Amino acid sequence: MSNLHNKAIVANEKSPHVKLKAINFGDCTWSQGFWADKTKKAIDVMIPYMGDVLCGDVGHALNNFKIAAGLKEGKHQGMYWHDGDFYKFVEAKIYAYGLTKNESLLKELDEYIDIIGKAQEPDGYLQTQIQLKVEPEAERYANRKYHEMYNTGHLLITACAHHRITGQNNFLDIAIKHADLLYTYFYPDTKHFQRFGFNQTQIMGLVELFRTVGDDKYLKLAQKFIDRRGTYAIEHDSTTVGYPIGDMVQERTPLREADEPVGHAVLALYYYAGAADVYAETGEKALVTALDRLWESVTQKKMYATGAVGQTHYGASSNRDMIEEGFIDDYMMPNLTAYNETCANLCNAMFSWRMLGIHGEAKYADIIELVMHNSALSGIGLEGKDYFYANPLRMLHGTRDYDAHADVTETPNREGYLSCFCCPPNIVRTISNLSGWAYSLADNGVYVNLYGGNTLQTTMLDGSSIKLTQDTDYPWKGIVKFTVEECKAEAFDIALRVPGWATGAEITINGEKATVEAVPGTYAVINRSWQAGDVVVIDIPMETTYIEGHPRIEEVRNQVALKRGPVVYCVETPDLPENAGVLDVYLPSDQIPQAEHKDDFLGGVTVLRGDALVRKADGEGMYRKINKLDWQTHQVQFVPYFTWSNRGLAEMTVFMPIVWK
Repeated sequence: MSNLHNKAIVANEKSPHVKLKAINFGDCTWSQGFWADKTKKAIDVMIPYMGDVLCGDVGHALNNFKIAAGLKEGKHQGMYWHDGDFYKFVEAKIYAYGLTKNESLLKELDEYIDIIGKAQEPDGYLQTQIQLKVEPEAERYANRKYHEMYNTGHLLITACAHHRITGQNNFLDIAIKHADLLYTYFYPDTKHFQRFGFNQTQIMGLVELFRTVGDDKYLKLAQKFIDRRGTYAIEHDSTTVGYPIGDMVQERTPLREADEPVGHAVLALYYYAGAADVYAETGEKALVTALDRLWESVTQKKMYATGAVGQTHYGASSNRDMIEEGFIDDYMMPNLTAYNETCANLCNAMFSWRMLGIHGEAKYADIIELVMHNSALSGIGLEGKDYFYANPLRMLHGTRDYDAHADVTETPNREGYLSCFCCPPNIVRTISNLSGWAYSLADNGVYVNLYGGNTLQTTMLDGSSIKLTQDTDYPWKGIVKFTVEECKAEAFDIALRVPGWATGAEITINGEKATVEAVPGTYAVINRSWQAGDVVVIDIPMETTYIEGHPRIEEVRNQVALKRGPVVYCVETPDLPENAGVLDVYLPSDQIPQAEHKDDFLGGVTVLRGDALVRKADGEGMYRKINKLDWQTHQVQFVPYFTWSNRGLAEMTVFMPIVWK
């Protein structure tokens, strides 16, 4: 049993190889505007609704723990990874408690933890899908398909978050007992376990546990999981039959030698995030060098304009390994069949969050911002009660028979419950946790990573107190105002992120132009002796622009998308002339749509309005002769991508052909 003090520990406050440290969760709270609204919706609607699902007979996740604990009769229901989904929901509720200090939430958490503790076996084992024999032959750590490592990782992560935010040890003690058993099984160099692990989430969890309790055996085990991967022959055996192997699970190439992401996108990015956590503690040069290569490959060769990743549901790697839900060739970016699992998009942000801490460079925060304003939020409806698993960039009527696919992950509309329930709690926990990513701490200052109305009240790394307020209507408007409410007398840095897309940004201090230049894609570092009442303003022009893909992205050659600030736009059929489809829409090169804010539309968003050229293709058949082009000019409304499919079944596209004039 642990005997930790009740101080809420910041995750990487003692990590020696990070340039930027995380703030303590709760030190920043959204006060007004975009993320304040999303966080309030998470606390008031998303989390309670998800609790009704997962704690009832629909999701059945809590029932699985009750049955394993002997508190209820029945059998396991849900996917093999359903325990991990429940832990993510619990993590979201922990963040809700951290923001609200609502004692009823703490009571509910204690009730969950008590049930989970009763389900845990005396030696620390805790996997309801195995304990309840979801399949007759299911045995401990015998087959990667049972996702034990995924569940373990989220158990450890959630338990550490619970301890840090509540100061309680009841969940942490369960995690320690479980991790100690994992160490007993997996630290020895046994052939049977060297290939184990379909999802490497346990690496992040083990590092979190090391940071929380200080026992380096957890860090050593995390590193051993990395060291083993890719060091053995790739061939099917009794534990892998029926599940893809090789590149699918990143086991052909040792991570330190990898130069491109392969296989299942979520598995890969959780793996890389865990490796980044290990580097933060060890400082191993070969590890971070590989992670730098992989991050560049993900974001520069395999990422959509929305920040989404994982191009395909089914495909093959260059080694001809079958892959699912994952990465394929560079620049191969289908729109209609784009998979872009919500979890993968979120993992893209999580990996970038860790790389931001390591390097302290603005480009990583740019990716977080891109994901969170586009491909992450598209995974949940505006009401907070329905979900997308896959996030394509185009949807057409009559092109896919979803019933025939019998697939729980690709749906034409968001669903109130997905039997594969990994994505919904992932987006809800990330929204609930996002205020913790808004700022970072450097040796002598504060870095501003994300913009949104908030209050920061924290302790800097030298022990001094600082309080800042941020006032903005970002992302709809680009003016961001900071007021220093409290600070030390000595000079320190306030570093403002200048987004990579932002040209012409200006910074003023107390109404006078700052001497520091606002260079796109960097942090503008302002060092001075600050005083209470000082006001810093960064004015970021919110220009509407056409963006095009790399020339090698064949599917969008001669097509463009609309982007304003960090927000990517799309067009839906409700905003087109009658009988027109999204494939009939062309954009004129000489006229870019203009922004218009609508408080009473789609929860309050800025839309774009402008002329578009609409034409019907001539003839029928796969190929047809072009006759005289008959263009009809119509004023069309474009909506933020994350808001699509909130007005009923509709066609949608992000990229549209451009007509050069």
